[in-house]
Amino acid sequence: MDSAVQPSQRPDRTEKAADIWHVYLLECADGTLYCGITTDLARRLDQHNGLAPGGARYTSGRRPVRLLASRACAHKGAALRLECAVKARPRAEKILFLQEGVVAPC
Repeated sequence: MDSAVQPSQRPDRTEKAADIWHVYLLECADGTLYCGITTDLARRLDQHNGLAPGGARYTSGRRPVRLLASRACAHKGAALRLECAVKARPRAEKILFLQEGVVAPC
């Protein structure tokens, strides 16, 4: 018999706050914007600012970055769709799109 534990049977797998996905918008030191998704905003911001391993190549040369806006989504698919919608908008609309909740929640 195979004694491997299936991913859905792992005892450490529970519904928790880490299952909430966030779409975030950063402003880089050069004034450009960066949009992404994560389950941990604080960790991801530290990564983009070089305080922790990881982060995007785009932001590594444009530090420091600061968080302009974020929106929580119930699942990864919704976060990816919202990220795509944000990236498709002009700069001024990107900020409003997340800050003021111009669109329906995820």
